[in-house]
Amino acid sequence: MAATVNIDGRIVGEQQASISVFDHGFLYGEGVYEVLRTYQKQPFLYEPHMTRLRQSAEQIALPVPWTDADMHARIASTIAAADGDIPSEAYIRILLTRGVGELVYDPAACPNPTTVIIVKPHVESPAAVYEDGVTISLVPIVRNHPASLNPRIKSNNLLNNALAMQQAVKRQSFEALMRNHRGELCECAQSNFFLVTGGVVRTAPLDAGLLAGVTRAFVLEMARGLGYRTREEALFEEDLASAGEAFLTSTTREIVPVVRVDNQAIGSGTPGPITRALMAEFHKRTAATASVTA
Repeated sequence: MAATVNIDGRIVGEQQASISVFDHGFLYGEGVYEVLRTYQKQPFLYEPHMTRLRQSAEQIALPVPWTDADMHARIASTIAAADGDIPSEAYIRILLTRGVGELVYDPAACPNPTTVIIVKPHVESPAAVYEDGVTISLVPIVRNHPASLNPRIKSNNLLNNALAMQQAVKRQSFEALMRNHRGELCECAQSNFFLVTGGVVRTAPLDAGLLAGVTRAFVLEMARGLGYRTREEALFEEDLASAGEAFLTSTTREIVPVVRVDNQAIGSGTPGPITRALMAEFHKRTAATASVTA
């Protein structure tokens, strides 16, 4: 599962990949990132991912030193260099950091941002994850307050998420479901969270303090296209008991049915019909998109 890494245009193997310890991404966590995956070697939903990266960078006053076309070309060259190590589809991680500078917080100390592209084989989740669904845990770690560190910034500093996932790992759960500072169900450590109640597809609104997931938006649009009602509204722990279905969305995992939150079954405890319909439509659309762009 070797990775190929592009550092400011220089492509190397994972063993040769390194950046300076004086890079502010390492020193202070000053940086943003995006994760994409390919279908037939083409990055999926590339434009919205780049839009979100630029929005994240703008919120921390970090200049983006390349155009979207330049980045697409860099990704393509990195995938081409890694081709022998990628038998099917690729996982792509783009990191943009403040760059190398003195040990100060002044952005002017870092005139040249660092760009890193990591390409490695995409690993599909086991089939049982999609066929049987997963158990997640509602953890005590609270999502960052938007006035402190806005979760809409896809920051390289993922300590909040990592602490939440530590709790889920201890409980042998697939994901960590987090509340926000108001006690509302917000999002998971690595994915967005949805409930289906009375046939309505529901998810927390962005002002609840969560990442504006690219797959989240794609699934909401897709659900409406299939004729399902959708609502972005505050969700609470008590909503779990009345929900008939639940699922997660993320770039690498697509749509994952949730059948249990800790000891509480969701609906019948099996993936529900709306979740399955959305999964089928997702695969249909990604296949169609891949065939057009291949």
